[in-house]
Amino acid sequence: MSIEIPWLALVGGMLLGTSALLLLLFSGRIAGISGIVSGAMNTESPQAERSWRWLFLLGMVLAGLVTPYFGVSLPESLPVSNPLVIVIAGLLVGMGTRLGNGCTSGHGICGLGRLSKRSVVATGVFMAVAVITTYLRLYIV
Repeated sequence: MSIEIPWLALVGGMLLGTSALLLLLFSGRIAGISGIVSGAMNTESPQAERSWRWLFLLGMVLAGLVTPYFGVSLPESLPVSNPLVIVIAGLLVGMGTRLGNGCTSGHGICGLGRLSKRSVVATGVFMAVAVITTYLRLYIV
């Protein structure tokens, strides 16, 4: 059984929103992945603070691994033949996350939901850059 893409996107968006809401309601924390990763790696934080972050990240990885067993096919990614491209892309994403004081999940899901002006600007910028990058990747490069 395969779920069509619009429904898959709708269900995925609802699950992301629900998880962000539950994290905010029960712990007062924002579900920004860059902040969660940063806090998980901070050895100066108390163990309890790092533990929930590692469990959150583990849940994200496990969800991706078990999804195909529920009849949902994962989208194919663009082939990248050069590992250097992957490293550079990762570094650029990290720099953008640092410059923007958060990532797409923090600003786009949680920040917009809280009506944060900074998140509205950040989301507009990263969506515009994503459109431009996609255009360049598909039609120029």
